[in-house]
Formats: sequence, C-alpha cells, structure tokens
Amino acid sequence: MTEVHQQCAACGHVLSALARDTVCPVCGSLLEVVHPTPSLTGAALRDHWDHQLALHAGGVTPATSGVWRYADVVLPIPVAEMVSHPEGNTPLLRRERISAWAGVSDLWIKHEGHNPTGSFKDRGMTVAVTQACRVGAHGVVCASTGNTSSSLASYAAQAGMPAVVLAPAGQIALGKLAQTLAYGATTVLVHGDFDACLRLVRESSEALNLYLVNSLNPFRLEGQKTIVLELLQQLRWETPDWIVLPAGNLGNTSAFGKALRELYAWGVIDRLPRLAPIQAAGAAPFVASYNEQFTTRHRVSAHTIATAIKIGDPASYDRAVRAVRETDGVVLAVADEEILEAKAVIDAAGIGCEPASAASVAGVRALRTLGHVGADDRVVAVLTGHMLKDPAAMIDYHQGEGTRRFANRPVEIDATVEALAQVLSLGQPVA
Repeated sequence: MTEVHQQCAACGHVLSALARDTVCPVCGSLLEVVHPTPSLTGAALRDHWDHQLALHAGGVTPATSGVWRYADVVLPIPVAEMVSHPEGNTPLLRRERISAWAGVSDLWIKHEGHNPTGSFKDRGMTVAVTQACRVGAHGVVCASTGNTSSSLASYAAQAGMPAVVLAPAGQIALGKLAQTLAYGATTVLVHGDFDACLRLVRESSEALNLYLVNSLNPFRLEGQKTIVLELLQQLRWETPDWIVLPAGNLGNTSAFGKALRELYAWGVIDRLPRLAPIQAAGAAPFVASYNEQFTTRHRVSAHTIATAIKIGDPASYDRAVRAVRETDGVVLAVADEEILEAKAVIDAAGIGCEPASAASVAGVRALRTLGHVGADDRVVAVLTGHMLKDPAAMIDYHQGEGTRRFANRPVEIDATVEALAQVLSLGQPVA
C-alpha cells in the first residue's frame, strides 16, 4: 500500500489508518502502523527535520512539538487536528557524577520527565488521543500504574473527551494519582495488579465505546518512537553504541526498535545501536524469556518499588522480542537497591527522576560490569519520569530505616546559631 495503514505483525492482515481496532480482528495479535517510504530519505530527510527544529514560530506547530515535528513518519495530518501541548523537546544531558558511578565516560541522559505531565507517556498520548478524535471515539480508557493515567487525563481534558482510568488499588504513586484526579479523569481503583486492570480494559473497552490507549495501541508507539528520532537529532545523527531504557510493558522497547528499523531502511542512519531494556528483578519476565533465547514467554507476579515497570505480563512482548533481536540487544534485571542507588546518584547530580527511570542508569552500570558495554562506548540512558512522580519512595530512601549509601538525612536542631554551626561543622567560634 502507498498510504499509511495498520498491519498485523503476526498474520499480515491490513486495516486502514482510521480503523478503531487496537488488535488484529483476524488473529488477535498486535498491530503496527506502516508508513510508505517518505518522499525524502537519507540526508535529505535529516535536513528536513533539522529545518523543522529551527522553525520555532510559536503556537502548536510541527516545529514546536518534539513529536509532531516528525509528523511525516508518525501520523501525517493537518496541524489543526493535532491534540498537542506541545510535548517532546526533552534535554539530552551529561553529568560527570553519573558517568563515574556507571563506569562509562561517554554517557548521555535523555530525560523524558521534562514532558508536560512529567513522563514519556505524553509522546504516545498526543498521537493516541489525536487518533481517538479522528475515529470519533466517545471517550478514551487505559489501565495504568500512574504515568499513562496522568498523561491520558491531561490530553483527554485538552481534547474535551471523557477519560476513564483503571489503576491497581493501593499501588499507584501519590504524584501520579493526584495528577489523574486533578485533570478530571474518571478514576477506578481495581482490586488487583496492573495486569488485571489491563485485562479488564481489553474486555470492556469496545462494549463501552471507549478507545483503548495503552501501549498495545499502535499509534501510542508512533509517538514514543520520536524519543529515538529526537535523541539522534540531538547527537547530530551520530548513532550511539547503546540505548538503555527501563522496561515494563515493553512499549518503549517496541517503539525504539520500530524507529531504528525505519530510520535504517530510509537511510537516515547507517548502523543500528544496541538496545538494552532493563527490568526490575522482582518484575522481570522479559529477562527470563531472553535468558532462554525467547523460547518461552514468561509471566510473573510483579514486586518492585519501581511502580512504573511493575508489570508481570508485558503486552508488547512479541514486538519487543523483534526489537532486541534486530539490534543484537541485551536484556538485564537490576535489584531495587541498585535502582534506588542509581536514582540517588541521578538526583544528586541535579537531574532527578522517579525510581523506574533509574533502572536505565543502574542497567548501564550492570552492563559495564558484565563487559557488554565498553568504558568508552557512547551510551544513551533514557529517564522516563520526573522525580516528583513518586515522592514517597524518595523520602523513604533518605529518611527511612536502614543504611543507604547516598542517603541525605535531614538534621533537626534548636533555633540557635550554635546549633547550626555544630551541624555545619564550621570550626569557628560563634560571636
């Protein structure tokens, strides 16, 4: 086909770009958006996107959104149809403190917590909610551990569309729940884990005339793949050796693989970086499958402080397997304590992130220790969420019981100069 369309990755069934299905109606497998080869390829396409980046003309235009700047390979539609804040344009950072801790000298941090609602989910949600409007959906729905729900609630509010969120009761971080409620979504707390919420959403969305926008939705991935487009553009299209990212439901792993596959086919890049999805040790079904060469799809009961990746049955498994295989990737698990230590290092470098985000930097250190990553390799670690998404975890690390290597405990004193001087160890007499 010469037009943008949807296609089943398993059986090849083709649907129009405006079909409301989020899974294949023939075999039930996941769909992906297929783009024809752009009219511009290679250096000409890179130059086009660089020109778009320079056009900061104000308002919502492809130039001001780090997603819609790439509309020609995401969802080529008129600007008037885009539901955008705008989003994207997140920083690519370097900090010596983090590089030293991870043992990699050329380490870059792509911080998606700088999106409007504080997570990478905004990149996918701007496209998914735009698509919901295009297909005439009555409302939108998602299952969420928190970031998806807050992003959905925000973009649905902007679009004037009802939003319904299902989240596991007692398992959603305070910052994320507060956002979801404030943006006005109907919030349903389910007695069960994320996987139970997703099953319920998948079973009920069609009957309730609600458009499902979890990462199994192919248009979500079109937005999320712009993380890769943007970081490559920030590196002046010089491909890094590794892209390391947190892995939960595997939407980003799938989106990153699709982005790299397309960019390579279109001549925008001349080699593929290796992908390294990192899971929490207590929620690592993808790691178990990787260790068995993906001969078995594992499912687990997830337990981790990193709530954003606390998922035991990843919906985007098949697409993520393809991404890892095509990029000669490595899949690892890191313990919660490693995640929390990495987070403390990131926070102390003045960047900050939520716990799940820090899995990527903990993963870089583990990859270096195991010899997968060289000391001089160029590595991009993706942080997926803002540090205030989960303040309780942060306070517990610094003030809770137990010994934490980088804990910064507050000190309580009487309101006297002498007491303050003692705390600060000034070593000089007080007048």
